[in-house]
Amino acid sequence: MAVTTIGAGAVKPKVSGDERMMRVGIVVIGLFLLIGLLLPLYAMMSKSFQDSDGNFIGLANYAEYFSTPALFFSIYNSLTVSVLATVITISFAFVYAYALTRSCMPFKGVFRAIALIPILAPSLLPAISLVYFFGKQGIIKSWLFGESIYGPIGIVIGEVFWTFPHAMMILVTALSITDARLYEAAAALRTSKIRTFFTVTLPGAKYGVISAIFVVFTLVFTDFGVPKVIGGQYNVLSVDIYKQVIGQQNFEMGAVVSVVLLIPAVISFTIDRIVQRRQVALLSARAVPLEPKPNRTIDTSMLIVCGIIAFVIVSIIVMAGYASFVQFWPYNLNLVLSNYDFDVMDGGGWDSYTNSIQMAAWTAVIGTAFIFTGAYLVEKGQGFKKGRTVIHFLAILPLAVPGMVLGLSYIFFFNHPDNPFGFIYHTMAILVVVTIAHFYTVSHLTAVTALKQMDPEFEAVSASLKVPFYKTFWRVTVPVCMPSIINIAVYLFVNAMTTVSAVIFLYAPDTTLAAVAVLNMDDAGDIAPAAAMAMLIFATNAVLYSIYSLGTRGLQARTQAWRKR
Repeated sequence: MAVTTIGAGAVKPKVSGDERMMRVGIVVIGLFLLIGLLLPLYAMMSKSFQDSDGNFIGLANYAEYFSTPALFFSIYNSLTVSVLATVITISFAFVYAYALTRSCMPFKGVFRAIALIPILAPSLLPAISLVYFFGKQGIIKSWLFGESIYGPIGIVIGEVFWTFPHAMMILVTALSITDARLYEAAAALRTSKIRTFFTVTLPGAKYGVISAIFVVFTLVFTDFGVPKVIGGQYNVLSVDIYKQVIGQQNFEMGAVVSVVLLIPAVISFTIDRIVQRRQVALLSARAVPLEPKPNRTIDTSMLIVCGIIAFVIVSIIVMAGYASFVQFWPYNLNLVLSNYDFDVMDGGGWDSYTNSIQMAAWTAVIGTAFIFTGAYLVEKGQGFKKGRTVIHFLAILPLAVPGMVLGLSYIFFFNHPDNPFGFIYHTMAILVVVTIAHFYTVSHLTAVTALKQMDPEFEAVSASLKVPFYKTFWRVTVPVCMPSIINIAVYLFVNAMTTVSAVIFLYAPDTTLAAVAVLNMDDAGDIAPAAAMAMLIFATNAVLYSIYSLGTRGLQARTQAWRKR
């Protein structure tokens, strides 16, 4: 930053052209987060204190909510299924991650790939599969010993399937960071395997375990797809919002339920961030990477456990795929393509699928460019430190906002007659904006992580040579970070294809999306076509992910050669 002399020895900082442009960029990012997140949430919270005419009535809506047993009991139901699903998911995911990182079992690559399959499918898909497995006409309904799958049992099973890969990835990372010298010391002291596990393994992975717990709990607590399809009469908060808004057109009570749903999610998010801040480095410069040693008993046990979990995951996908081709379950099991004739079904046609492709593509392209540029300005920006700190904080917030809450907030904000941005309401643009805002945090953190790996000397040398920062950004930063940029784009595309909660209130008749069509067809009783559309979403994401996995190998070699000496 240059300085100019004023009067007798006084100096005043002179803002350079690069810094001025960066400030403009940060302001633009801030405006997006303000319009796409904070203002809609404010509009939603304000609505919870108003009556249907927009008059302020204080806490009357909240009093009505907590005095209505059917509504208030949904809090207990949501907490119950969230805790149960979290305990089961973390238990299975920890064993699975332990097998991938601490055993010598064969086919680790296959098991890792299978574990990631649920990410490619909408949360509606496992619920539909469970209907074919355990529903009234299910092939193994007797396995529930007379209990109904429509309720907490179905919700918990579906949520475990959907959240398993999220927990597994966190725990794999946590268990991979280990100093072998700790285990060598335990062996030298003749410490038993069980005691070593509780005194070395678990403490070393505790931050990952805690983070996985809060991530899974938040995902289950705020999910809409699974409980909507298979919840039956077992009400949870996310479904209550849908019923209040769509079923009864009671937007004020929908806003109240949204606030109630938001509070536990924010608390969970806050605790997780505090825990992550307290995490310390577990590896020193002299650490020795842990290499698992063959152990027939452990390796065989891990292979069996992972085989069972992988079989269940694949079975749920296969069942949905099989059901999508069955003519009339369970009376006519001939395989036909009529279930894929979406144009004759209630709830959505082929236009829904093409709309999803279009929305996901725009989200990936615009979202990636916007988020990565914003992360660059925050991480590599010059000056304006307070502004960059605020933007980083705002970029983390979307992770704490459930999709249902964000979607309903957009109704109150963008549908207001005085809003100058109201022209995007009921258009493809609002679907793209809400999806980018909803999945902003993970993409931002991915970009920041990639940028932190770049030496600050790149920018220092460019500044000394008077090269504009945007040329350095385009010629150096973007090529070096290209693998992460593509990773962000794929992440946004996949989530845009599978999301339901954030867009369920915002689509128009000509912008219906594939995931919404799955929900609508299921509501109309067309379960097989709903399974077909869900499988189409899964197949699209699977093809994209396969192309990404194969394509990035060569890209990694070309753009990351600087890492090798």
